[in-house]
Formats: sequence, C-alpha cells, structure tokens
Amino acid sequence: MELIKKQIHMNQWRGTASTQITLDDDFIVPDTMDDMEQVMLHTGEVQVEQVKNQGDKVNVKGHLEFQVLYRREGGGLQTLGGNIPFEELINVPQLEDKDAVSLTWVLEDLNTDMIHSRKLGVQAIVTLQVRIEAVRETEAAADVKAEGDTGVSPEHPLAFAEGETSGLLRTPGTGSDPVPVETLKRRITAASMAVRGKDTYRIREEVGLTGGKPGIGRLLWRELKLRDVSVKPLDGRLHLDGELTVFVIYEAEDENMPVQWVEEIIPFSGDMEAEGAKEDLIPMITVRLAHREIEAKPDYDGEMRELEIDGVLELDIRLYEETDTELLSDVYSNSLELTPERREAVFDRILTRNVCRSRIAEKVKLPQAERILQICHNEGVIKLDEVEPGENCLKIEGVLEVTLLYLTSDDEAPVQAAMEQIPFKCSAEARGINEDSIYQLDAGLEQLSAVMMGGDMVEIKAVAALDFLVLQPVKEQVITGIASGPVDFNKLQELPGIAGYIVQSGDSLWSIAKKFHTTIGNIISANELADDQVKPGQRLLLVKEVARG
Repeated sequence: MELIKKQIHMNQWRGTASTQITLDDDFIVPDTMDDMEQVMLHTGEVQVEQVKNQGDKVNVKGHLEFQVLYRREGGGLQTLGGNIPFEELINVPQLEDKDAVSLTWVLEDLNTDMIHSRKLGVQAIVTLQVRIEAVRETEAAADVKAEGDTGVSPEHPLAFAEGETSGLLRTPGTGSDPVPVETLKRRITAASMAVRGKDTYRIREEVGLTGGKPGIGRLLWRELKLRDVSVKPLDGRLHLDGELTVFVIYEAEDENMPVQWVEEIIPFSGDMEAEGAKEDLIPMITVRLAHREIEAKPDYDGEMRELEIDGVLELDIRLYEETDTELLSDVYSNSLELTPERREAVFDRILTRNVCRSRIAEKVKLPQAERILQICHNEGVIKLDEVEPGENCLKIEGVLEVTLLYLTSDDEAPVQAAMEQIPFKCSAEARGINEDSIYQLDAGLEQLSAVMMGGDMVEIKAVAALDFLVLQPVKEQVITGIASGPVDFNKLQELPGIAGYIVQSGDSLWSIAKKFHTTIGNIISANELADDQVKPGQRLLLVKEVARG
C-alpha cells in the first residue's frame, strides 16, 4: 500500500515577548545657544537600527530622537535636539533561527524638564514587543494508492458529501488482485505567510510659502507626521495612500517681525514593487516614518520661500493567504486490518481582518490665564491601555493624547502649549474570537481637528483607526502512515451477517459501515437511501461484507 502525501505550508503563531525600558539622560545647552526660560514643546521618535536573533533572545538596538522648543531668556524661541541610544535583550524561550521576528514599539511617556537654564533632563519609557511567527512544512496523507496502479480506482460511482470514497488496494508482496479500501477525507483551511519582508518608500515634495508670509530666516521647529495611511496588495505590487502633515516654526528674515509658522498637508499615492503580492492576499502591513527631513531653500527668485520635504516610509510587510487542502481522515478495509498512524499538527486559521474606526469628540479647557487668540497647531497620537476579547468583538480602551500650540494676549509669552488626554472605548467586531485567539492591532489617527469655542474652551475631534488581524490556533490530527495486517476472523465471526440498526446521536454512515464491516455504498443500496445523510432514530438494514480470501 502506498500513501499519497501532501506538504502543507502553514503559519504558526509562536507568541509574543515584551519589555519596558527607561531612558534617562541630561543634555547641556551648547555655547552657541541662548539660555532656557521655559520648555514649550517636545517631541520624540524611537528609531530601531537592529533586530537580531541571538539564541533564545532577540537583540534590539536603537535610539530615541527628541527635540524641544524653548523660550529664551529675554524672549524668542529656540530648538534643542539630541538622542539617547539603547540596546536591549528580550528573552524569547524556544526561539529558532528560522522563526519570523517582528518588532513593534511604543513611546509610552516622554518628559523634558529644565534642570536649570543651561541643562535639560530627558526621561522616557519605551515598550518593545517582539512577535514570533513560524512557517512550518507538515507532511500528511491525502489518499491511498494501489500498488502497480496509477491511482485509486472507484469501486462504485457514488459521490459522498462527507468525502467518503472507495478504492482498490493490492496486498503487498502477493501479486493478488487488489482489495477494496474505504477512505474518509476532509478539507482543512490553513493560513500561511505568502509574503514577508521589509521595504521603503520615499516621498519628496516642495512646499512654497503663501504670498503673505515673510521669507525664512531660520527654522526653529520642524515636524513631519504620517496620517491616514493605507496599503493594499495588488498583483506584483503594493499601492500606498496617505498624508504627510508638515508643521514648521521659523524666524523671518526681518528680525523685527514676529515668529511665523507654516502648516501643510501633503497627500501621496503610489505603487511599489512587491514580489509575490496578489490582490486576494490578506495584508497586515505596518508603516512608520523612518526618516524625516525639512530644509529651507531659495525659490526661483533666490528668496528663502520654499521648504524641501524628504520622508522615507518603512513598511513591515506580511501578506497572508488561506489554502484549502484535502487530507485523509480515516481508512479501513474489509479485507485487511488497517491502523492509521496519526500525529498532531498545529496551525493558524484567519478568523477576521478588520479596520474599526472610533470617533472621538471632547471639549477641553486650556490652562491659560490670558486670552487665547488662535490655535496654531495640533498634533495627536493614539495610545492603547487595554485590549481584550469579548463576545464576538475586541474590547479596546485607550487615550487620544493631543498637543496644542496657541497664541495668547500675553506680550511677554505670546506662544503657549498644552497637552490633553481624551479617553475612548470601542468594540471592534470579531466574530468567533475567544481567549485562545491571537490578535495583532495597529492604532492610527485620522481627521484630527481643534476648534476654538470661545474663551479658553477648545473642541477636539478625531477618528482613531484600529487595524487588526485575528488568528485562531487550530489543532488537527493528521495521518502520517498506515500499518496493515490480516483481518481478525474471530472478531469478524462475532458480527451478525444481517443486522437491524437504529441510528444513534453522533453516528454517520462512515462510522456505522466501519463498525459493522460493510461499506457506505452497500448501506445506501440496501436501504434505498437518497444520500449519505442519516439522523438519530432512523432504522437501517446492515449486511456484513465477506472478506476476500
């Protein structure tokens, strides 16, 4: 007897490991810069340079880039920037070199404190999370083939909905006529990672100042953020859409003019090559702004009235596919004693892929004694506090952290900043999710706005975009071999030649035929059944099939 086997390419989620690191350093204001009087704004970005497997650990190396906008003693604004390097080993038990490792990180907290006018203290908390996925090749039996034949010949023309078939099997080493073999098959659906890799996409644009803006003397603050990004797989490529938000504070060429600012939105759309990508693949792609640069440049007339924008997006690409495979579930023969050899296969099935959008709206009171004249800029980030599976949903709680820059009627300190946190909750539909399910979730921000309501009240509106993929671990018994031997004739003689049987709960024609040493075709023929479906309480006439000598 020869087993026809298949190689099943399947994805297996191995787990996650996370750690939290604290960064703390002091920075001296360079001699070329003025003393600090008040820290106005700060921003920070984590840049990861290396993620490397080292035995049962993952080595992560990177740095925190920060910049602060401060008010100088005697008036005016200035920017101080720097970076804090870090290297961390994250323990991942049973990590293998061939496992796919992906890293996500969150800047949980960033504080910048003025120790004195020439010294700045920077403290940050960064959470690093490693996700481990394995791509496995599992061999499992899909059919049986008679020796000397090119395939399994049908004993009868009946086709069964549950996957039962009959075939002829030649007894090994005998040269006798093939003996009939009954096979039960089933279909399994397994997820596999069809495309895995990283790539970059570059965006270069130029932004000109409007006619009413004075020329640029010196850039004080540069901010480039990614928003509303989406990536769709197409055949052999990926299509990207999104926006870059640009915010710049600068000193005018005329030193007598007040500080100026520019805020622009740069939409982008384009394609990038992606070998193996197909339109029907299921994407889970993380996009971050890995490099950002804003520089002032002269226009055609030689005046400093243009901004050159250079941004590089880094894409962590994972494209999944689901494959249906027909496998052998069970086998028996009325002429041979067949014993299937089984083992457990563990793989993932894609439960759901969804994007949940949660609207956030809140009125906040700014802590400002002087009258607020205008909101110059707003920037926000979604931070998740708790994610847990509920009944057919993911329950998500988090905060929208918003930074506002605004003008006041205070002549000595006309520019002020405030940070507000707005909590939100939402339930994202995920039918069938349970405690064993594995979910990957990326949180983004869309449509952030801050509008003056009068006095010191501001209305903040935003949409949190929660992009998630849910995998369901599945354990299946697969047949890897079949042991054969002679029929136990003593046991066979104990079975009646003809028997009446009442179908019990949980019975199928397969289990009944195997138990009473007959075939599904014989039962259907003897009882004149329309198909292979039976129900509890149904009466059947069973005729034992006599084994061939």
